[in-house]
Order: sequence, then structure tokens, then C-alpha cells
Amino acid sequence: MIKNALIAAIAAALAPHAGFVPRGIVSVRADVGMPEVKVLIENLQKAFADYKTEQTKQLELVRAGLPTSDITAKVEKISADLDSLQGAVDETNIKIAAAQMSAGGKQLRDKEYTESFYAHMKKGDVQASLNKGADAEGGYTTPVEWDRTITNKLVLISPMRQICKVQPTSKAGFSKLFNMRGTASGWVGETDERPQTGTATFQPLAFASGEIYANPAATQQILDDSEIDLETWLAGEVQTEFAKQEGVAFVSGNGTNKPAGILTYIAGGANAAKHPFGPITVVNSGAAATITSDSVIDIIYDLPAAFTGNARFTMNRNTQRVIRKLKDGQGNYLWQPSYVAGQPATLAGYPITEIPDMPDVAANSIPVMFGDFEQTYMIIDRIGVRVLRDPYTNKPYVMFYTTKRVGGGLLNPEPMRAMKVAASA
Repeated sequence: MIKNALIAAIAAALAPHAGFVPRGIVSVRADVGMPEVKVLIENLQKAFADYKTEQTKQLELVRAGLPTSDITAKVEKISADLDSLQGAVDETNIKIAAAQMSAGGKQLRDKEYTESFYAHMKKGDVQASLNKGADAEGGYTTPVEWDRTITNKLVLISPMRQICKVQPTSKAGFSKLFNMRGTASGWVGETDERPQTGTATFQPLAFASGEIYANPAATQQILDDSEIDLETWLAGEVQTEFAKQEGVAFVSGNGTNKPAGILTYIAGGANAAKHPFGPITVVNSGAAATITSDSVIDIIYDLPAAFTGNARFTMNRNTQRVIRKLKDGQGNYLWQPSYVAGQPATLAGYPITEIPDMPDVAANSIPVMFGDFEQTYMIIDRIGVRVLRDPYTNKPYVMFYTTKRVGGGLLNPEPMRAMKVAASA
């Protein structure tokens, strides 16, 4: 059976390596090394080759009118294994990035402030160094290093933060001016009059911020007795909740006490008329309920060449399952797996960023976006992360009320295209 052979091959290849635990498909540990990454990618390539072979056999049986139930089961199992392998590669890429970010060991950039924060976390002591010029806010004790730790983790696990522009701001709101053009010119002779020509105009667009919060707790006895790294513990608690909430908001947020998601700026969306340059252009998929190979080519060439240099596709894993079956006119698959550690899978030569909060493939949905996200969508970070220690509300627990003000909105619709599942007009 291909199923057993594929699983056996993966298990045999990965068993000698301490970083991998065979369980039908692999699980990547945090201490994974480069040899294991190489083995993982090699198995991904093998699984993709088996997938292509078996799907070709399936198509031949369909054309011949023969039963396909057995081969279909094999194709589906290999497809599921391929999903898991690609997911493991993606997870490893994140771990590699995390290791690079913390290479050389952790160095506190604000040692006194962080040590004061530890004291405050354990006992609630408020020291002058905790506030750095904001003595009136004695309850808020956010060390710079701890703030950076949470932000770094958000970048690693939040796909939108990885690919979009992030703008820190110290103001309650952020506004940007857009050049609406309008400058005119003309040809004249040597002695002709030079009448006044048209002048460009500007139009502002405001980006509002909302507040996201988490409220983890620990008993006072744990804080008194434990030798755990409080910074790592609390940062881990907060980043998980913040990343989950941010991920949804950056994609589909309605703009009420949260960012306005990128999908709301698509033609026909709630914010389609908000940007001075108009909405994000829609390209139909060419079928009422699925995505076609031609629509992938259409969306690529509908985007102006000036924006394709840093362009990428975004979709969720279910959509990738559909996309992976698409071929060009010569029978070549448009989707290709990752062949290099740290590099994503590609579609028609462009990288794919998996965003779990993107819609699935369904009639009239927007499951795929393509373009330069850094020029298209901007995330606004207001101040940073703040934490308020509260030992009174929920005894015997000490609550750590943590907040971050963040916003987001459309920076420029021109570098982006959205694919809508619909028949061509």
C-alpha cells in the first residue's frame, strides 16, 4: 500500500533524528536542527512526487471508465500526508526565524527596568525606575525588553505582521495624506504664453486604533516560590491571545474597537468606498464554486508589473488543498512545495503565505489574495504593551491585566488583487 510505504519511509528517515517523533506524520520539536530540516524537505518532495504519480493514474482510470475508489483513497491519503509535511515545514520555518531572532543568547537591553519588573510581578513593589518619566502611572509596569519580547513573538506567529507594513505611533490616531494627482502640463512654442496649469490635490485618510487585552492569572504563592522566568511565562500567555485576536481583525475586522480588516476594502465590501484610491480590485475564479488554473494566471497578470516584485499569495490550508490540484496546459502543477529551508511553497512561481483566517473556497467567497501586502495594508501599533498587576479582584490569584492598542487599514489598493469564487462575467 502506498499509504503504508509513505508513512514507513518518513518514519524510517526521521527515526534516527532526536528532533522528530514519527506518528504517521512528523512532529517538529523546538530544538530542531538543520539535518532534520533537510530530511523533512526531502520527504516533502518525495510525497509530492508520489501525489503527482497517483493522481495521474486516477485520471487515466477515469478516462478509461474503470473503478477509481482504491486509487482515490490513496490520493486522498497522500494529499493529507502532504498537507501535514508542508505544515511541518512551515512550522520549522517559524522556528528557524525564532532561533535567528534570538541568536547569541538573550541580552537584556534594559536590565534595571526588567529587574524592577520582576520585583513588581512577584511582590507588587513599585519603584521609580518602573515608569521612566510617568510617575503618575505607577500601576503600569511594562519593561522595554518584555514589550519587545511579546512584539517579536507576535511577528513570528502572526502572518499579517510578517508581510504587512507595521507603523509604530505615539499618538491616539494616525492619518496619512494621499496624492490625488491632477498636475497638468502642455507643449508651447518659444514665444507662446504659459497659462497656469492644474495642481495636484491631497486627501487624508485616518487609521483608528482599538484596544486588545488579556488577563492571565497566577497565585501569589507561585509568584513567591517559583523560579520560573516570569517574563517568558507572561509573554507566552499574552502573545497567544493577542495573536489570535489580531489575526482575525487584520483579515476581517469591522473597524469597531478593532482594526478594519483587509477583506472589508475589497470591491463590494463594507469599506470599499473609504479609501481615496478606491477599493481592491476583484478577479473572478472562472467557476461558480471552485478555482480554475486560468484564474491564477488572470490574477497574476491583472496586477500591474510594478507591484509583482514583492507579490505573494495568501490563503488558508483548505484553499491550498484545492490550489494544489491545478495544472497548466502542459500538465505541470502550478503549486510547488518548498525545496529550501526557510522558504515557503509557491504558486505559479510566487510565494504562498498561509493565513488561517482567510475564507474557504465557496460560492462568492474571497479565498485568495495576491499582491504586495507591505504596500497594501498597514498595522498601527500605539505605544506598546502595558500590564497592570491586580492582586485584589480575584484572590488568591494575582491578575495581570495586559493591554495593547493596535489598529490597521488599507494603505493602497493598487498593489493588491482579490480572487472571488464566481464565474467570469
